[in-house]
Amino acid sequence: MVIHPSDNVEVREDGHKYALRDIAAGEDVVKYGMPIGHATKAIAKGEHVHVDNLATNLGEVLEYSYEPEFTDLKRVEPPTMRAYRHADGRVGVRNDIWVVPLVGCVNRLAERLAQSCGGVALTHPYGCSQLGQDHETTANLLARLCRHPNAGGVLVVSLGCENNTLESFRERLGDVSGLNIRFMRAQDPGDEYAQGLELIAELDAARPKERVEVPVSELVVGLKCGGSDGFSGLTANPLVGRFSDWLAARGGSTLLTEVPEMFGAETLLMKRCRTREVFDRCVRMIDDFKGYYAAHHQPCYENPSPGNKAGGITTLEDKSLGCVQKGGSAPVEDVLGYGEAVRRRGLTLVTGPGNDLVASTVLAAAGAHLILFTTGRGTPFGCVVPTLKIASNDALAAAKPNWIDWNAMSAPDVDAFARKVVAVASGEPAKNELAGDRGIAIFKDGVTL
Repeated sequence: MVIHPSDNVEVREDGHKYALRDIAAGEDVVKYGMPIGHATKAIAKGEHVHVDNLATNLGEVLEYSYEPEFTDLKRVEPPTMRAYRHADGRVGVRNDIWVVPLVGCVNRLAERLAQSCGGVALTHPYGCSQLGQDHETTANLLARLCRHPNAGGVLVVSLGCENNTLESFRERLGDVSGLNIRFMRAQDPGDEYAQGLELIAELDAARPKERVEVPVSELVVGLKCGGSDGFSGLTANPLVGRFSDWLAARGGSTLLTEVPEMFGAETLLMKRCRTREVFDRCVRMIDDFKGYYAAHHQPCYENPSPGNKAGGITTLEDKSLGCVQKGGSAPVEDVLGYGEAVRRRGLTLVTGPGNDLVASTVLAAAGAHLILFTTGRGTPFGCVVPTLKIASNDALAAAKPNWIDWNAMSAPDVDAFARKVVAVASGEPAKNELAGDRGIAIFKDGVTL
C-alpha cells in the first residue's frame, strides 16, 4: 500500500516498509507524505526499510511559526445517549463508587472497601515522601478525579500522617456542595473498615438513580494509542480520527495526548490551532516536553519501543505521523496542562507522556468519559473509565477477543463505530470493564524521600 503520492516507501502485508525506488544514502525516507527520517546507507528498490538503514531526523527545540491551515467542520444535529445527570448538571456515563486513597499506605483498605460495593479503588504509590511539583501533581490529579462525573459517589481515604493531608486536600477540592463525596481518616476510628462501609452506604443512597436521555454533545472522549504496528496509522488511528471529527461536528469533545508521540508531526497540529494563543500554548507544550528530556540528559527521539519496531515502525517520526491521525482534521480548540480539565468543545491537546497508564489517567482527569485506545500489539490495560481497545489488524482481533472491542481493519465505517461508542457511553461494558482491568497511574519526575 502506498499511503501518499509523494512517498518513496510502501507498506506491505507484514506492516513493514519497502522502497518504491532506489533511495540514496542521506536522502529522506517519505511516508504519509512526510519525512520519517533519512537513509543511513543506499537502499535499493524493493529493499526492506527499517532500523538497519533508516535513522531519525529529530533534534532538540525548533523554531515554529503560526501558519494556520484548517477548515471548520460542518455542524450536525447530535443524537442522544443514555447517561447519568448529576444534581449540579454534570453528565456521567457510569455511576460507580470510587474510593480514592490520598496515600499509597491505605491502598489495600481502599481496595477492600471498593470490593464491598462493586466500586473502583484508584490506588497509587504516592501522596507522601514527595516534594515540590511531584506532590502538587499527585494532589491535583486526585482532586480532579474526585470531580469526575463517572463517579456516582466518591470516598476519600486518608491515613492521617501523610503529606497529602485530608485537610489540605479538602481545601484543594474547594466547594464540594455539588458532589456526592465523603471523607475518612483511617487512623481515627477503632474499625476503619466498618466506618468506610457506613460512608459507602451513604454514597450509594445519594447516587443518581437512573440514566436519562442526553445529547451526545455532552460526551468527552480521550484518544490514545499503545503497542502500535505498521497498520496503526492505516486503519485504527484514522478510524479514531474520523470519529473525533464525527463527535466534534456534533458538538462533543475529544482529547489528544502523548506529547512525545507528536514529535516529528507537531507542525501538522500547529497549523490547525484555532488562534495564535492556542498555537503558542502548543509550542510551549512541545518545547517543555523536549526540555524535560534534556533535563534528564535523554534524547527526545528515544522511541519507538521494541514491540513497535517488531510491528514495522522504525523512527519516532514514523510513529508520530500515524499517532496524530487520531486527532482527525478538526481545528485544535485548546491546549491543556497536565491535570487541567477540558474547557472547550471540539479537539483539545492535553499535556502528557506516551506511557499508556499515565497518559490514559491524564485523559480521565481532564474529563474523558471513556477512552479510545488503538493498538496493533494488544494489551489488557484499562483506565478507571471505559477503555475501548481498537485493533489495527485482523490477527490481533482474532487472537484476543477478550481484549479487543473493535477491529478497525475489518470494520472501518465511522458511523458503525460511532454507534458502538455511543452504546458503551449508554452502559454497554467495554472489555476492560468486563475483565476488571481499571486503574490509574500518576506522573512522577522528582525524588522520593
